[in-house]
Amino acid sequence: MDLNLTGKVVIVTGGAKGIGAAIVKALAAEGAVPVVVGRNEADNLRVTEEVVTGGGQAFQVVAELQNPEHCKSAVEQVLAKYGRIDALVNNAGVNDGVGLESGNYQAFIDSLHKNVVHYYLMAHHALPSLKSAKGAILNIGSKVADTGQGGTSAYAASNGARNALTREWAVELLPHGIRVNAVIVAECFTPLYKNWIQTFEDPEEKLRSIEQVIPLGNRMTTAEEIANTALFLLSDKSSHTTGQLVYVDGGYVHLDRSLSTPK
Repeated sequence: MDLNLTGKVVIVTGGAKGIGAAIVKALAAEGAVPVVVGRNEADNLRVTEEVVTGGGQAFQVVAELQNPEHCKSAVEQVLAKYGRIDALVNNAGVNDGVGLESGNYQAFIDSLHKNVVHYYLMAHHALPSLKSAKGAILNIGSKVADTGQGGTSAYAASNGARNALTREWAVELLPHGIRVNAVIVAECFTPLYKNWIQTFEDPEEKLRSIEQVIPLGNRMTTAEEIANTALFLLSDKSSHTTGQLVYVDGGYVHLDRSLSTPK
């Protein structure tokens, strides 16, 4: 299926690793021009060079998205390079474990900057160009906004805000033809997830215990599966889809709990 993404300039925050990198590679394979925005230039270049070596186009911008000025500068650099922005994928973030007991005011505020404030700022600064393109915004979110997790108040709050902003922006941007959707992730094996698993005494057993309660196939979601849905929502093949939270999670969040009980 031709997704009509050829030549589209798409910003992907946190596009150097994990889900972001999978989205970048999938965009390039469809002929789009992904722009990786992330804090580590070496990581950014690793992905963009892989895309270019494979015959695609890509660009990278170094930005610490916790810094509001960096958000503005990142958008300006993309516009200086291409003169347009057709879509924005807000993906960067980290489950940093700022809990109710373990955190404090500054840690909580810092986590909001890591995980949701830059979603707003990137959309705010890219908006004039998105209006011109009648583009799309895609927010990547987490199941913790629905299920809770324990010990991660700031990340849960950020993801609840991501969901709310998805619906709010979908309403606000209706007159401009800009569609806004979200992909909600549950258990996806990314480098950050691998690092978390390694904190357990028996990482392999912990991973098996999680896979057992994922209804569809008793396996983790892949980053590529997230990317495939992301591309559909960014493309005009989903031309009448806006304000939706799309769960790509093997049924983890919404299917009957009896299906998630180890036999």
